Amino acid sequence: MLELLYALPLLAKAAILGVVEGLTEFLPISSTGHLILAGSLLGFAGEKEKMFDVAIQTGAMFAVIWYYRARIVETVAGIAREPRAQRFAANVVIAFLPAAVLGVLFAKHIKAWLFKPVPVAIAFIVGGLVILWVESRQRRGLAAARIHDVDAMSPADALRLGIAQAFALIPGTSRSGATIIGGMLFGLSRRAATEFSFFLAIPTLIGAGVYDSWKYRHLLGAGDVPMFAVGLVFAFFSALACVHWLIRYVASHDFVPFAWYRIAFGLVVLATAAGGVVDWAG
Repeated sequence: MLELLYALPLLAKAAILGVVEGLTEFLPISSTGHLILAGSLLGFAGEKEKMFDVAIQTGAMFAVIWYYRARIVETVAGIAREPRAQRFAANVVIAFLPAAVLGVLFAKHIKAWLFKPVPVAIAFIVGGLVILWVESRQRRGLAAARIHDVDAMSPADALRLGIAQAFALIPGTSRSGATIIGGMLFGLSRRAATEFSFFLAIPTLIGAGVYDSWKYRHLLGAGDVPMFAVGLVFAFFSALACVHWLIRYVASHDFVPFAWYRIAFGLVVLATAAGGVVDWAG
């Protein structure tokens, strides 16, 4: 089975990884972690492949821009004169900064030591336990929401979510999971935290994509264009479907199923790695 996965054409691997990225980017299950594991199974690993994983996040980001295009156009048009637009834009920038600064400072070390299946599996499990803890607090009324709309957020709220997002520099943690669950812990409603996570994805994914593309530009050639194009397109359409579904899901559901999925998936990876069933490092 693994030999068949390794033998798939490059564009087929790019399409698979694009779908994986799009379906997992905005769910609290870690797109980076899934891409690392899927790439390991597909024999798609290396510096260029790590860059590909980051670059196709741009496809997911364009899905958010398209879904919220009316709000984004309204914000851009009113940023020079409307306090609501100015406050919203400032909050997004404030929340973006912690991960941006720490990412630039520690990206090299993180990729060298943590972009591997076993650390990702451990992060899956730990993240799942955190989600269960926060959802338990919600059920017991210990973390009642005080903010039900992203426009009601203060700069301090934005900074707290930015710090939460910075934990997602650890692959397997989940950027969306860190911001959504962190937002709920800090007093945002489930829907408000989810929507702000979407908006925060725009500068975060653009920044990561531009940074990695520039830093590793020497690895790219004209022959890589089809691979990246396929990954971006598949990431866009799968992410668009996921965003549409998630907005409806959070209206009446919690994130407990995702927590158990994370824990089960992480345990399977650790068990198969320890038993030699799957060579996840391959």
